[in-house]
Amino acid sequence: MQINQHTIKEEVAFKGKGLHTGLLVEMVVCPAPADHGVKFQRVDLEGKPVLSAVAEYVTDTSRGTTLEHDGAKVSTIEHIMAALFGLGIDNALIRINAPEAPIMDGSALAYVERLKPLVEEQPKPRTYFEVTEKIVLRDEKKNAEITLYPDDHFSVNVNIDFGSRVLGCQYASITSADEVPTEIAPCRTFVFFHELEFLRQNNLIKGGDVDNAIVIVEQEVTQSDVDRVAHLFNKPSIARLPEGYLNNLELRFTNEPARHKLLDLVGDLMLVGMPIKGKIIAVRPGHQTNTSFAKELRKIIKKQSSKSVAPKYDPNEPPLYNINQVKKLLPHRPPFLLVDKIIYMDAESVVGIKNVTINEPFFVGHFPDEPVMPGVLIVEAMAQCGGILALSTVPDPERYSTYFLKISDTKFKKMVVPGDTLILSLKLVEPIRRGLVHMLAQAFVANTLVAESDVLAQITKNR
Repeated sequence: MQINQHTIKEEVAFKGKGLHTGLLVEMVVCPAPADHGVKFQRVDLEGKPVLSAVAEYVTDTSRGTTLEHDGAKVSTIEHIMAALFGLGIDNALIRINAPEAPIMDGSALAYVERLKPLVEEQPKPRTYFEVTEKIVLRDEKKNAEITLYPDDHFSVNVNIDFGSRVLGCQYASITSADEVPTEIAPCRTFVFFHELEFLRQNNLIKGGDVDNAIVIVEQEVTQSDVDRVAHLFNKPSIARLPEGYLNNLELRFTNEPARHKLLDLVGDLMLVGMPIKGKIIAVRPGHQTNTSFAKELRKIIKKQSSKSVAPKYDPNEPPLYNINQVKKLLPHRPPFLLVDKIIYMDAESVVGIKNVTINEPFFVGHFPDEPVMPGVLIVEAMAQCGGILALSTVPDPERYSTYFLKISDTKFKKMVVPGDTLILSLKLVEPIRRGLVHMLAQAFVANTLVAESDVLAQITKNR
């Protein structure tokens, strides 16, 4: 059955404090057209930059999920993202006037309650990531693991164990996203009592409150310890129940902490950019593990979507860069200059052309009676083309070069022979950071994929 994309009918405004910044935040969730995805707009910054909610832009996961790109940052986004997930909202523009989403009561309940009546179907089918084989991510340092199995619908099982006498081992699960609004969204974030002073002293949880988080007292503490924490949160007094929760707190579910970890997980997995059809089993998940898993899924999706789709090449169209312009960008020279022209380039991709002729010097010794272009030179041609994309991101590109750091998953599908025209297509797998360029490289002859490789390169200033 076809399921269409969804947005909301009208704008909805939320106000509250940021958990870590303590700033009073106004956040407005707005309708967006089909295929827009979820994006944040920092309306308080010059130019009102827009930031796509995708895993590549995650820069910090210490106490929440933070996105950052081109100088714009927004943090603690996981609860609003979980609400959108649970309501099936694919497209939304979220305008925000601060670097952090409001914490509300520490859950996603307020978001769900306000947005749910306004969900609206759009006349375009939703695209899913359909899992075809088991995908596993392990974090040995955190003793965490996420496994995704093929299935015809989405489900999640979460197990947590922090070695806590109060929490014990907890388990939470959903068999569909439809369960999130009632079973998961009301579940609040939690923190251990012994972490509070450290977090506050490190300029965090400025907007934290015993009313917007579950505070777990793991060990016996004195009244003076409790009073000191009360002072941190500007509270006249805080009580502790024998069960180990501050301020006479009543849990909304007996396994509320595990359910909140599930909430964080589905919120972070919204950064994949499309809903998933598959069964997830997560052990001790956290924001770092969640977002690392989302990044891996994004890479898989990009590779799948790029495979065997040859860029259009019209030899009658003038190139973006001709051979003389290519020579100004690349330090290579014949016979080792393997890109003849560039026909397309944007911020994330480049397409180049290499004409293969019998006059190539390597044909003299490489199967001269049955001339075949060496595979290593096809990879080199792709890399040179990718180098032009990489160098387009730096000022004075003639003063820089790109060098291989890693070539992996290289496959040669078909021989390349004299008379063939190689269409070289490279796309960024993730944004360029600190001069590191990670690209999916493919070479086509007409509409046939002849070679592909995963390439990591470094932009380096010439000596």
